[in-house]
Amino acid sequence: MINSSHLIFSFSLILILAFTQHHAAISDQTNAPFVGVNIGTDVSNLLPAPDLVNFLKNQKITHIRLYDANPDILRALSGTDIHVTISVPNNQLLAIGSSNATASSWIRKNVAAFRPATRISAVSVGDEVLTTLPSAAPLLLPALLSLHAALVESNLHKDVVVSTPHSASIILNPFPPSQAFFNQTLETFILPLLHFLSQTNSPLMLNLYPYYVFMQNKNLVPLDNTLFKTLPASKQMVDPNTLLHYTNLLDAMIDAAYFSMKNLNVSDVVVLVTETGWPSKGDSKEPYATLSNAVTFNSNLIKHVLDRSGTPLHPETTSSVYIYELFNEDLRSPPLSEAYWGLFYGNATPAYLLRVSGVGAFLASDNANQTYCVAGDGVDLKVLQAALDWACGPGRANCSEIQPGESCFQPNNVKNHASYAFDSYYQSQGKSPGSCDFKGVAMITTTDPSRGSCIFPGSRSLSNKTKQVVNITHSSNAGDNLRLRAFRSIETSAIYDILQNYLVAVFPLLLLFVL
Repeated sequence: MINSSHLIFSFSLILILAFTQHHAAISDQTNAPFVGVNIGTDVSNLLPAPDLVNFLKNQKITHIRLYDANPDILRALSGTDIHVTISVPNNQLLAIGSSNATASSWIRKNVAAFRPATRISAVSVGDEVLTTLPSAAPLLLPALLSLHAALVESNLHKDVVVSTPHSASIILNPFPPSQAFFNQTLETFILPLLHFLSQTNSPLMLNLYPYYVFMQNKNLVPLDNTLFKTLPASKQMVDPNTLLHYTNLLDAMIDAAYFSMKNLNVSDVVVLVTETGWPSKGDSKEPYATLSNAVTFNSNLIKHVLDRSGTPLHPETTSSVYIYELFNEDLRSPPLSEAYWGLFYGNATPAYLLRVSGVGAFLASDNANQTYCVAGDGVDLKVLQAALDWACGPGRANCSEIQPGESCFQPNNVKNHASYAFDSYYQSQGKSPGSCDFKGVAMITTTDPSRGSCIFPGSRSLSNKTKQVVNITHSSNAGDNLRLRAFRSIETSAIYDILQNYLVAVFPLLLLFVL
């Protein structure tokens, strides 16, 4: 006969093993690198907050960064699995950096009021303050300290980190990475900041743009290296001091930051790329701001992060990134490229399709959503008619269904007929970049324009493949000198604490009972 004490003891062991495996799985997920997006608001037709959040969920976006603490968006995010970084604008630094009471009020109003329903995981303080607003540099650390103290006061410091994003220009002599160092005129501010980040388990936030580095060094930096394209060993950048091979420029920029921190004896702060991306359009002075280059850069960036291959210096640690940006900000001032960094237009139609086959579907990937090409709203009808004529003529689109008596002839107007013709051409070209433009009168949409018996070409070609979603919660083991900072949700914390308290209380009693 089986002794009941043995049963209890066995059950306890099983529970311990299950708890250990559960906690390991949680740690595995929270330590994973992610791809997030920045959301700017200089958009003439930005979606209302509830629609924006639904759009984020439909696109499987799990991490976003705001440039303020928009209460409408934070309320709309309530109950979702989307992690959000909110920001303290530069014009609020003076008040927060000089008053603990103001910092406490800001945390109560913008963080505590929304947690835990809204998953605020970080506070980004200022934006490139050391380089764009040097007069406010003395206020930066006091602001960070005051906000962190306010989080401690609200018992949120374990779930919400505080940091500040820097321009890449705070690092001098970035290549080779092993020779990089922080601008010595800024070390008075940078070193205490790094110590704060180390003590609070917070990341070093950096805005890293390979596009700008390439534009300033076209004779030295190969475009293919900048775009993450595969290069033979003979064309890779090699650090002569470490003999590390760099297959892409972003990794070199990240390692330059790690070497710079090492020079200041800081080795336990991880880099978080708060901004990176590529513009899809530019003026005559920006010949590399093209749709093709934007597609290539952002697609390969996503693959690179989700591959979790790290950097040559730290292959065990992959930095998470926020793509700049989700929407084209059409209200931005010149140059032209400033308005074309987005993955989508403000009305949520894709600016282009990301190519991330092999890692699943993510954002505007052609594997994530079926897309169509239709006539834009409010466009010039003469230009639209000319585009329709071209599509059905030289473009060799199949326009038979918009002939009189056919299924898509009604409504009999230029916009309806042009939409069908545009989609026919777009689908026939494999939805390639630039195939849905027609001199600016066409746009990509994820909404099926078919109606009744009128079935658009994109719907006919839709395969029966099950849509897959990128799982961006894979593991990424930290190195000996680097600690990945996990943002653990309140629900995960609760499960962990309940199991832990149960085992601490019950297991010793079970042992005594057995003995």
